[in-house]
Amino acid sequence: MIINTATIIEKHPTMKASIILPVINETSSLEKTAKIITDENHDDLGEIIIMTAVKTTPESIAVINKLKNEYPNLIKAYRQELPFLGGAMRDAFTRSQGDWTLMMASDLETDPHAVKDLIREAKTGNWDIVTVTRWTQKGGFKGYNPVKFVLNFAFQNLFRLLYWTNLSDLTYGFRIFRTDLIKKIKWEEVRHPFLLETILKPLKLKQRVKEIPAKWEARKEGESQNTFFRNFEYIKIGIKVLRSKKEDLLV
Repeated sequence: MIINTATIIEKHPTMKASIILPVINETSSLEKTAKIITDENHDDLGEIIIMTAVKTTPESIAVINKLKNEYPNLIKAYRQELPFLGGAMRDAFTRSQGDWTLMMASDLETDPHAVKDLIREAKTGNWDIVTVTRWTQKGGFKGYNPVKFVLNFAFQNLFRLLYWTNLSDLTYGFRIFRTDLIKKIKWEEVRHPFLLETILKPLKLKQRVKEIPAKWEARKEGESQNTFFRNFEYIKIGIKVLRSKKEDLLV
């Protein structure tokens, strides 16, 4: 069954969003992220889903427990069953109970102040997904590896052509989805290429996507779980989805 893109979605003057925060070694950045999200979006929040792993540090667990005490009706913490970042996100997708589901990072590389902008755009009812781009004048990068910057730019432009889209940032995992949409799609990746998969499959299914700008800044604590050479794995899922039939992308 192909998803009907002609359906008109009513405006949501009130809506409940589920925010996903995967955590490995984040502490102060996690606490700051959660505080900004709750302070600026409290009326629109249904839950904040924190996903932990075997590698999640005791210091991070302590912060999570502190947040659960501060926001007992909002913070929900789960140990992921699938491995790696994509696995954490996929597990969280199945648990999401909000009208919309927003995925981001807990290390401040995704600006928590931009969450209110994503939610505001989602509430118009004009889009199935609202996503963030770093590649516009109002966006930008701070502390990004120069080699990765050049490769990222080339990758974005190649896949924009292959998918015939005007979206400028296909790999940035900072976006909000209609929850019913993410539960209909068959997800495959468990590592970081999952971030690309979450936009390419909806594009293949002709979903309506809005892109808004936000700045990216390198994390100041902990270390990334995505190695440099693993970035080349994005190409594999990009080509696979391009060759897929639409019906094969659905559960």
